[in-house]
Amino acid sequence: MKSLTFLLLILLVLLILGNVQAQSKPVLINCGSDSSTDVDGRRWVGDSHPDGSNFTLTLPGAIAPTPEADGEEVYGDLYKTARVFNASSSYKFSVPAGSYFLRLHFSQLFTNLSAKESVFDVTANGLKLVSMFNVPGEIYWRNSKINSTSNIIVKEYLLNVTSGKLEIEFAPDAGSFAFINAMEVVPVPGNSIFDSVNKVGGIGLKGPFNLGGSGIETMYRVCVGGGKIERKEDPRLWRNWDSDEHFIFSLNAAHAIGNSSNISYASSDDSTSAPLRLYETARVTTENFVVDKKFNVSWRFNIDPDFDYLVRLHFCELEYDKAEQRKFKIYINSKTAAVNYDVFARAGGKNKAFHEDFLDAASSQTDTLWVQLGSESSAGAVAGDALLNGMEIFKVSRNGNLGHPTMRIGGIGGGTVKPKRSPMWVIIGAAAGLVIFISIAAAVYFCCYLRWKKTASDNKTKDNQLGCWPLSLHGATAMATNARASPTLRTAGTFGSCRMGRQFSIAEIKTATMNFDESLVIGVGGFGKVYKGEMEGGTMVAIKRGHAQSQQGVKEFETEIEMLSRLRHRHLVSLIGYCDEQNEMILVYEHMANGTLRSHLYGSDLPALTWKQRLEICIGAARGLHYLHTGLERGIIHRDVKTTNILLDDNFVAKMADFGISKDGPPLDHTHVSTAVKGSFGYLDPEYFRRQQLTQSSDVYSFGVVLFEVLCARPVINPTLPRDQINLAEWALKWQRQKLLETIIDPQLDGNYTLKSVKQLSEIAEKCLADEGRNRPSMGEVLWHLESALQLHQGHLQSASGDDLLGPEPKISDASANIGCIEEVEECTHADCQDADGEAVDVKIEVPC
Repeated sequence: MKSLTFLLLILLVLLILGNVQAQSKPVLINCGSDSSTDVDGRRWVGDSHPDGSNFTLTLPGAIAPTPEADGEEVYGDLYKTARVFNASSSYKFSVPAGSYFLRLHFSQLFTNLSAKESVFDVTANGLKLVSMFNVPGEIYWRNSKINSTSNIIVKEYLLNVTSGKLEIEFAPDAGSFAFINAMEVVPVPGNSIFDSVNKVGGIGLKGPFNLGGSGIETMYRVCVGGGKIERKEDPRLWRNWDSDEHFIFSLNAAHAIGNSSNISYASSDDSTSAPLRLYETARVTTENFVVDKKFNVSWRFNIDPDFDYLVRLHFCELEYDKAEQRKFKIYINSKTAAVNYDVFARAGGKNKAFHEDFLDAASSQTDTLWVQLGSESSAGAVAGDALLNGMEIFKVSRNGNLGHPTMRIGGIGGGTVKPKRSPMWVIIGAAAGLVIFISIAAAVYFCCYLRWKKTASDNKTKDNQLGCWPLSLHGATAMATNARASPTLRTAGTFGSCRMGRQFSIAEIKTATMNFDESLVIGVGGFGKVYKGEMEGGTMVAIKRGHAQSQQGVKEFETEIEMLSRLRHRHLVSLIGYCDEQNEMILVYEHMANGTLRSHLYGSDLPALTWKQRLEICIGAARGLHYLHTGLERGIIHRDVKTTNILLDDNFVAKMADFGISKDGPPLDHTHVSTAVKGSFGYLDPEYFRRQQLTQSSDVYSFGVVLFEVLCARPVINPTLPRDQINLAEWALKWQRQKLLETIIDPQLDGNYTLKSVKQLSEIAEKCLADEGRNRPSMGEVLWHLESALQLHQGHLQSASGDDLLGPEPKISDASANIGCIEEVEECTHADCQDADGEAVDVKIEVPC
């Protein structure tokens, strides 16, 4: 009797275990079908006849659409049918408690229904997964991000089921319908896919992460350096991994490496985090053309604002066999997530795969997430290059919601158009409002145009008096005053009407430079050497000779001529002419006797500039930039504002130079110019870098850095200083916001300045460095504040009661009058070398400090 009871107990236990095991298997549903099908080696059950499967379906209203095509790839058969709902309907699953991947498959391939008219919500156990969801809009948005033409999209969620029941509800919008092609409910092994996460911004701070009743949406899953990984290559959880080439900011910033043997997981807990195939490839930062390796490799992802994001990074050291050989920094959204990160040490060896999780919050104004790896300045590390094998980005639900409130329909990046017909009164009101808006805008534009015409006329008269004059856009008769002495100069004509100034013969250039005598070299830049030359009649010029066979130089050569042919202003360096004979690229400028502004601030033995001189130089440069931004219909964006591109003539009059990478401003109906990021270290507008959208405010940001450089007389990037002082802009802003900026003012001024004047300059510099371009002043506003600062200073100089003026203005020596260069050569005694040779470089990103 006891034996029989014992056997019955064993059978009962086996039966229970078998039932649990059966229920723990994935549930795969072929929606809208009355039969099961085998796809990708798995059995998908038709929801019309579940055949005893552990789910039920409520169908208040449903129809079966006709597919337009068979779908794509291995999932083609799943898209031959779909379940369509014209009223709220739900699937109910009986599943063991635990974590599950829920995947919803959608296609827009219908003939008797238009998926564009479909708008619906989906919830799971009360958690809203999508809100106002439109499949074609989502597919369009997704394809634009990963350069795809797919007509299929799979939405994936991680859910924690505690009650043993999972209900998926589809709720169509009024007058619309909902649909689904296929569905997966895949159990995730273990208690939780997340145990603890690193808090971004809190170095070394880890905390537990409990999914609880919340949910997570998989936004991106990326294989770094190894191309796409198909679902069938991840047989445990059937995940899809996209190539990182769609998201990396610059492919030149890192190169791919690989190792397909001896890869294993660092611990058994990592075995389900990703397939081993992911860890066989990686990207490491590229060393070529990197100055002190102060570049980051960066990936950019579009996200929904106002959510928390979990970023999972996958690592496996494929090159080094010892600890301390590779260390780097990790940044997420420009915030430090980890420092001194040693993959080998954390994994416990080479070829050991593991992952690290980070948590960060996106504000309501943030729609982009950046993941960046940067070099680590460590004396013990052999290599400072960074390494990454893969990454995943998950959106965490907030207040029971994962759905973004707007639909991504009709354009990239999300729109707010809701495909519902508006009531007639709304249409009438919108039309009336539009008419009123257009009328007001036209009136304002007309008034501004009349005012601009008057101002332009006044400025033209004033500028002609000051020594600047406009050039016709056609013909080639105008020339700089200091070139008129040469009777042998010929009129330009070989390059068309857009080129102005004079075309020199190569013989004239060689005569002026004594056949390019090296003793006459006054500067070396990325374009080439700059020679001091003397033309017939004794006119001194600066002659810039481009490198032979330099393709980048050709583009800059063309741009420089084009820009300066359209511009003449007292505070812009004048282009006298050019030479293009015998495959030469030579530009001839007016000679600037006192060289660059930077040479008078630091790095040379020249006497220090007085505070008045500094203000006047900044005002001159600001006038030049203001003219660039407003002098033509669209304006011109300089794009490389820095102290080596502000030149000083024999009277210390400032003039902007180097227009090789300048750009025409946006048309009237555009807000920016979309272009690849170019600029110089330390001066680059962070918003321009993030969005690749160039505006005039990008010049304003760079000029703000120049103002602090003038005030503090130090390099904008100096890695030899303590960490909080490396970046001049960040360091100066910290002191400015504490109202203690006078503590870091150039000591060579020796107190000979007016505190009110310094405050005026520093406040406008702070506004120039606002994170968002819309919050920065225009160059006209900057100019007004600088002129006000000069008036404050001069007023105190003339007043005997100027208590905060500690001494008289020292006179500057004439010893600098022999300086003559248009692009200064500066020896870098430290690792800053921030484009000191005048070359504009393609910037990937500067390491955040």
